[in-house]
Amino acid sequence: MATEEIQSPTIRDRATAQVRSALRVYSNLDFAARMSLWLILGVIMVAIFADFVAPYDPIEPDYGASVQGPSLEHPMGTDLTGRDVLSRIIYGTRISLLVGVVAVAMAVTIGVTIGSIAGFRGGYTDEVLMRGVDIMISFPSLVLALALVGAVGASLQNIIIVIAIVYTPQYARLIRGDVLSVKEEEFVEAARGTGLSELQVLRKHVIPNAFTPVFVQATFHVATAIIFEASLSFLGLGVQPPTPTWGVLIADGRQYLPEGWWISTFPGLAIMFTVLAFNIFGDGLRDEIDPQSETTQEGA
Repeated sequence: MATEEIQSPTIRDRATAQVRSALRVYSNLDFAARMSLWLILGVIMVAIFADFVAPYDPIEPDYGASVQGPSLEHPMGTDLTGRDVLSRIIYGTRISLLVGVVAVAMAVTIGVTIGSIAGFRGGYTDEVLMRGVDIMISFPSLVLALALVGAVGASLQNIIIVIAIVYTPQYARLIRGDVLSVKEEEFVEAARGTGLSELQVLRKHVIPNAFTPVFVQATFHVATAIIFEASLSFLGLGVQPPTPTWGVLIADGRQYLPEGWWISTFPGLAIMFTVLAFNIFGDGLRDEIDPQSETTQEGA
């Protein structure tokens, strides 16, 4: 009981400190970054509540309403089989965000693990791990993704894994550089002196103090992962029809641009605004919480 009474306030204090830190960062963001954050939250809410927001079934065809332009009944028109474009865009939001967030989270987890171990241990371990990372980085991202998709097949799970593999080396190299710097700090030596194991020092002291650039980079990579998924789906190598994704919607309408411009245009706008929101928010977040960005800009 006594232990619980001591620990509970500590947990509450940490949670309160994290909330205050997040609110402080938000208050210091510029107007564009704040609006972008709200747009991202809106997109997330649309994805979560797509079943309630979408006015029509995104898969069920209605051949009597084929290729109808925007109207009160169908604000973004219909496609070749009469499916409501707005509903398909709303449901496609789920796929895009799922791929972007999960793939980047996997890449961060694997990349940070590899890069932090390489930087912290150094020597032969560093050489072996980073040479493997260099080999992966040497391949153009899209070419590597196409090769991997061709090898494992096109499905939602495979697309997430492929994008995670493509981004993993970038996080490994990014975190390694910061770990090399942080591990020489005095507080790390003090942590070693308390009897903590190397793994505990790395996990509790080194990685948390080297993670800020990774977090900022992840914001940008969610945007590029959305583009990646749309590109692969457009080429027929992503999530397969009839599942609605933004890339599939653009591919569906590319042959009907003169008479059915809305089929491809509105999904394209959805990609553009979502990616733009992540990029603007990432810029604002970088300027606020990444101390290296300000130094880099001043040096330039």
